[in-house]
Amino acid sequence: MNRSALAEFLRTRRSRVTPLEVGLPAGGTRRTPGLRRQEVAQLAGMSIDYYIRLEQGRGPNPSRQVLSALARALMLTHDERTHLFELGGQRLDPPRLRSDVPDGMLHLIAFLEEVPAYVIDAKYDILAWNPMASALMGDLDSQPAEDLNVIRWVFRSPDVAEHLTYEEKGRFARTSVADLRIAAGRYPDNPDIQALVAEMLACSPDFARLWEQHDVEIRREQRKTVVHPAVGTIHAICQVLPVPDRDDLRLVLYTTEPGSPSHQAMRELRRLTVTA
Repeated sequence: MNRSALAEFLRTRRSRVTPLEVGLPAGGTRRTPGLRRQEVAQLAGMSIDYYIRLEQGRGPNPSRQVLSALARALMLTHDERTHLFELGGQRLDPPRLRSDVPDGMLHLIAFLEEVPAYVIDAKYDILAWNPMASALMGDLDSQPAEDLNVIRWVFRSPDVAEHLTYEEKGRFARTSVADLRIAAGRYPDNPDIQALVAEMLACSPDFARLWEQHDVEIRREQRKTVVHPAVGTIHAICQVLPVPDRDDLRLVLYTTEPGSPSHQAMRELRRLTVTA
């Protein structure tokens, strides 16, 4: 159980729920936004003293029933509920961080000749990719393994502050941090994840601001725009699919609408890749 992380998560979620959303009267002026502690305790059917101890990081290990009640009271999403249970030490099977890409997945991305495809792990390291992914994202084959990390790419970029003002790029950055927060909760003792978070907190105020919000969300499908120096603008759908039997590995695919200018640009990129 990660008491301090659980306490911080409960405080941030409580601040985002209004009394009206849970059927309570607003009750006049409030010093801080969100629900009061006693209101959360009331909604979850527990004593105010017990809930206060949880928020102060000194409570006992909560049961699954207590965590379920808190998830309902705080109107948590599916991803947030899963994160809450892991912080509370109630995951049924202790997970093991995997970084071994199955041979079948390596064969699959190799056969996707017109679709950029790569595999990432829980901390956003790129573990495997096909030639189209390298052509689209910038010669992955020549980069050191420690540099093949999407979180580092985003938040060590000199343009990150500007990117965060755009809806599409800003959502990608926010979702990546929220996804990494889930990984940190699932693997609280993993030194690689801890080191990545510490590095980003030290070098990126934008990462630190998003990290302190304690948002949790698994990264899924998202639209992305890539401006490639050789073929121009490509509007793609970034599909993120779980790798079977590897809980924290995900296959990322960049697909385009058939017959669209972006599809033609992707085909041209393929032609350039083959003839290079």
